[in-house]
Amino acid sequence: MSRTDYIFTSESVSEGHPDKVADRISDTVVDAFLSVEPEARVACETLVTTNRIVLAGEVRAGKPGASKAENKALTKEIVRSLEPKVREAIRDIGYEQKGFHWAKAKYACHLHEQSAHIAMGVDAGADKDEGAGDQGIMFGYACDETPELMPATLQYSHNVLRKLAEARRSGERPELEPDAKSQVTLRYQDGRPVEVLKIVVSTQHKKRIGLRPATPKRIHELIRPYVESVFPEGLITRNTEWLINPTGRFEIGGPDGDAGLTGRKIIVDTYGGAAPHGGGAFSGKDPTKVDRSAAYACRYLAKNVVAAGLARKCTIQISYAIGVARPLSFYVDLHGTGEVDPHKLEQLLPEMIGGATPRAIREHLSLNRPIYARTAAYGHFGRTPDNEGGFSWEKTDLVDELRKIA
Repeated sequence: MSRTDYIFTSESVSEGHPDKVADRISDTVVDAFLSVEPEARVACETLVTTNRIVLAGEVRAGKPGASKAENKALTKEIVRSLEPKVREAIRDIGYEQKGFHWAKAKYACHLHEQSAHIAMGVDAGADKDEGAGDQGIMFGYACDETPELMPATLQYSHNVLRKLAEARRSGERPELEPDAKSQVTLRYQDGRPVEVLKIVVSTQHKKRIGLRPATPKRIHELIRPYVESVFPEGLITRNTEWLINPTGRFEIGGPDGDAGLTGRKIIVDTYGGAAPHGGGAFSGKDPTKVDRSAAYACRYLAKNVVAAGLARKCTIQISYAIGVARPLSFYVDLHGTGEVDPHKLEQLLPEMIGGATPRAIREHLSLNRPIYARTAAYGHFGRTPDNEGGFSWEKTDLVDELRKIA
């Protein structure tokens, strides 16, 4: 039986966290390839450290039916164009520091062509659908704790950092630097968040606030109104404990303070620990990689189930084998909150997205577009679909059809 009274915590990290800088760069590479060739293949890993940027991985531009020479030439052309795009992404985040500067950091690119053996198993042939890019399990989750149908602890953690980033970017709070982390602990009663017990914020800052030294107390006073503004009225109480820059000082940060790697914040990217994770990261991967596209599809289906009122919580698992198009399994858990038989959903949901093959998912959600750099910070889920096709997996356009089966 599920617990209804408990304490739970989730964390988030800002766009300037070193791992998120790496994710942003890797997704910038994905977008660069997809903007030229929607069928491009990308698996890009990024390392950032003190004034260094290193890219590595496998890429291929060009359609599977194009000649090898044509594909190679186009791939090289895109790779040569990456450096200014990468530097502009770092500049947009806000890094102009002595230890990590968008214009001065050393850049090294070790991207090479995709393995022919991987391509052989994944590319669609004349007699078969496109196979999955790898084996693995993926999860999707939704719950009714917030309007975004996300776990409240994670959504508020994201919102805190997004609010601080807005203040920094606008120039309203120039004392703040890009690197930051947050953590929110909530008390749940009858399965609902009723009180914020602890708020942790560590934010990189300049040495001074105006003419005064940037002490922890002054940083606390500076950011507290922004943090308070993201919580619904009544959740923060006199019992709420605040931990703001608990180490005392946070002037050295970003890739200068700690190396960053693509794919090290997979729980921040998804559900903050409130749901299982299959282990595969998203950033740096084109949408033929089911680590990314199938996880998006599972979130899409789970969100529509909750939005349709068929359950208060929904977890979906899907699994694939490399080179095989149809999923090996599809599992639905409504956590005892459902208004419909989960077995019925297991039969229905995959067919609502064309059988949940990699190509059907990409076509249903229009994933072969340069829409991924925007996903690199503040979570891949709980976002608003945009006019360019970003976050299409957050749409609730299956609700009417799902309500018919209740």
